[in-house]
Amino acid sequence: MNIFRFILTKPRPWGVSLLVLSGGLLAIGGAVGWSGLVPIAASAGHWPITRWILQRAKERSVDTHSLGIQPPPLTGTSLIRKGAAHYETGCRPCHGAPGSDRPRIALAMMPPPPDLSLRTTSWEPQHLFYIVKHGIKFTGMPSWPSPGRDDEVWALVAFLQQLPELDSRAYEKLAQGSDAGAGTAPTQPSLAAPALGLDSGLLASCNRCHGRDGLSRHDEAFPRIAGQQPAYLRGALRGYATGQRPSGIMGPVASALDYEQLTALAIHFSQLEATVVRVQNDSSLAIERGRNIAMFGIASQRVPACVECHGLAEGPRNPAYPRLAGQHADYLLLQLELFRDERRGGSKYSHLMRFVAGRLTREQAEEVANYFASLPWQGFNESPP
Repeated sequence: MNIFRFILTKPRPWGVSLLVLSGGLLAIGGAVGWSGLVPIAASAGHWPITRWILQRAKERSVDTHSLGIQPPPLTGTSLIRKGAAHYETGCRPCHGAPGSDRPRIALAMMPPPPDLSLRTTSWEPQHLFYIVKHGIKFTGMPSWPSPGRDDEVWALVAFLQQLPELDSRAYEKLAQGSDAGAGTAPTQPSLAAPALGLDSGLLASCNRCHGRDGLSRHDEAFPRIAGQQPAYLRGALRGYATGQRPSGIMGPVASALDYEQLTALAIHFSQLEATVVRVQNDSSLAIERGRNIAMFGIASQRVPACVECHGLAEGPRNPAYPRLAGQHADYLLLQLELFRDERRGGSKYSHLMRFVAGRLTREQAEEVANYFASLPWQGFNESPP
């Protein structure tokens, strides 16, 4: 009370009085906090005024920091499916999903994670992007594990915009996909799963995106990995696990694998013998230009021929190089962009692709990606080393 009497009884400049009052309140607040009387237990909840202040501060912060963020087109089906697949693994355990309640453990958090099927409509795409990429302090919402992968963040934002319109059946179709085999020859069973004791839950998690046949659910959202060489698949998983090949989607999955699981998965998918029968028949000039780049390179731009390293049907020259023929065009174009921007690594050969990708124009990258996508996909199916 002496502080308030000092302020009120003696006239002095208002600035001095305000300074003294602020210092007194700060001292009182510090003393209360230091005393340990303020409860930090999640079970105690927040005072209404605290909830209001935190909510308003969050809204204003997101609105301010998302200024200048320009959303790309977010209506692509592949983009939405990619976001849905990650939501099932990374978001559903806290936020729930259509047809299922939020987990009880998540509801005991303070603040509890919101039901996103009800809340996303109150945020613009740039707001959601900022939240997903950077997370929120003083909550359980983490930042995106790979800060340089904005493409992955936008995929999740694209899905979140669709989430309020989904029922349980529509959600499961997007998140889980289908293993329908249209367009493929019968899939031969892998020898690795029973022989190496691959956990059925782990394999099901991989199959949810890449399909039981390793052909990506016949969906351009995910790469085809059936028949890729074991050395390449093993190297890719190691790169994801160590962060040398950044991905907020694959990184958390791969980092949870031990060496035996990682090796078994590589062998399993390398042994799948599914072959894409339906081939894109496109004889356009753009495809022909892409073929010329793939077969002969561009001497004036110091771009080597793609087939010198990656081969065609007969396989790549190096077992650590991926097969490109028959891969999805959107996936190939994204990889070229990541190499160009030095946002993809994971192997000792990554620097080679950075030079190549950086010398291609956007149009040339699209043409060569579309050319490889027009070819049939046939795995190597070689015996594991």
